[in-house]
Order: sequence, then C-alpha cells, then structure tokens
Amino acid sequence: MDMGERDAYLLNVVDVEATCWEGQPPPGQVSEIIEIGLTVVDLRAGERLAKHRLLVRPARSTVSPFCTELTGLTQAEVDAGLPFAEACRVLAAEHRTGLLPWASWGDYDRNQFTRQCRATGAEYPFGQRHTNAKAAFTAAYGLRRRPGMAQALETAGLPLEGRHHRGDDDAWNIAALVLDLAGRGDWAAG
Repeated sequence: MDMGERDAYLLNVVDVEATCWEGQPPPGQVSEIIEIGLTVVDLRAGERLAKHRLLVRPARSTVSPFCTELTGLTQAEVDAGLPFAEACRVLAAEHRTGLLPWASWGDYDRNQFTRQCRATGAEYPFGQRHTNAKAAFTAAYGLRRRPGMAQALETAGLPLEGRHHRGDDDAWNIAALVLDLAGRGDWAAG
C-alpha cells in the first residue's frame, strides 16, 4: 500500500489544554491554548500510530494555580513553548492537519482554534473534515447525555492512560475511543 492509499485511513485526533481559572479570567486575560496533543490513528489497521505534544506560549494570559492543578502545566513550562501562530504552522507542516480528517472530544477544541486564529491572525491549521467524537460516541452507545472522556472510557471498558487534562494523553485516550467506535462499525470521519 502506498502512502496516498494509507492516508485515506489516517485520522488526527486532537486535544488542547488552555489557560483557565476557577471563576472568570482576570481583567485583560482570555483563555488561550497552552498545549496541543495529537495522536495519529490508522483506522484500517485499528491502531494508534504516534503521540505528539506541542507546548504553546500564551500571549494574553497566564497559567493560574487552578490551571496548573488541573493540567499539571506551569507558567515556566509554557513560556518555553512555541508562539501560537508557529504551533499552527508546525501542525500543518509536520502533521498534515490541513489534509487529513481530524477529530476531537466535543467542539471545544475546534472552536478554540477558530477563535484564537481569528483573534491573532494565525492561519487556521485544519481542514474542514472534523468529527465530534463525543457526539459519535453518544449516538453509537445510545446515551441520553454526552459523557466526558473519562466516563466514555469507562462505558467502553477502556483504561484511562496517562494524566487526564493533559493534551497528549487525552488525545491518546480519545483515539482509543475512536478505534472502539471504528471496531463497532460506528465511525464515519467528517
């Protein structure tokens, strides 16, 4: 099978972590992406091929103690990250995010990228073929309410691997849920 054929079965699963606060953001600050997790999935082979992590340096906010407690990310860590526009270029160049379909758990990640690209003038790194894996999972399992990722893993009988609310680990876990759906015949990439 040549690379073009294989590409037809590849999917990027993306999860972001963003600056957050226990309540409202401090005056003048906005929620910004500070970590991008990406797992490459081969839907035909039924396997997760690669796990990637990009740290992103926030320009209009700081990492709160609440955010550090939730994600484990510190201000010092993200200060060493890439500027947002550069992270978007890396996604497109190294992970072919504009060419391959992608999925995320819910619409938060897609909407956060859209908002942040619009606010900063960065080029949106993804193509139009996006699947809301949370909606697909909810429909496939006949659930009345859309579960969080950890609850979905439990429902599917899958382990939570790594640290919850860490972009690369969450993308890895969401990819396991996508493969569960694909194995059941319930996955149709956007």
